[in-house]
Amino acid sequence: MKLNQSVLALAIAAALLTGCSSDDETATDFMDGTQGGTADASLSGYGDGSGISGSETYGSGSGYGSGSAEYPNAFLGSEFSDPSNPLSKSTIYFMYDSSQVQQDFIPVIAAHAQYLLSHPTRRLTLEGHADERGSSEYNIALGEQRAKSVARMMKVQGVSESQLQVVSYGEEKPAVDGHDESAHQLNRRVELLYQGQ
Repeated sequence: MKLNQSVLALAIAAALLTGCSSDDETATDFMDGTQGGTADASLSGYGDGSGISGSETYGSGSGYGSGSAEYPNAFLGSEFSDPSNPLSKSTIYFMYDSSQVQQDFIPVIAAHAQYLLSHPTRRLTLEGHADERGSSEYNIALGEQRAKSVARMMKVQGVSESQLQVVSYGEEKPAVDGHDESAHQLNRRVELLYQGQ
């Protein structure tokens, strides 16, 4: 029941944040025209079943599947390597040129927020990433905005800012090599990595 309330609260927060805008919350200020896409808050593909969803299966290194490399937070307990538990998901994926969290990933973020609330000494690093398209500067800014979007949703749930660290690698640390859309989809992400193994 508590997780359902958290998911509902995150869904409401996501809806409210979609309409909010400030200089430090959107990547539209960093738009340099090299992406060829729409502004940061684009909802193209949002909730219509297109693109990546939380229920799809991804390749190695993405936080899904089996094996120790697939579960970077498994050192915290068995729930972090149980595929049926949302805590085992450590990657949030994004649509092209967007930092909008997709609805499919709200339960994952809610589960991690609840874990952090229950473990106030735990720290989580939110690593923002982008695909190779666009300038390095733009992709660093976009990766940061993606990580901040996830952080905002966790803070709405009551997670302390001191528990969250936002880092952006832009296009510098791809999950997979490749220059096609399937590689790009896997590289547009935020990785949730707990500190202190």
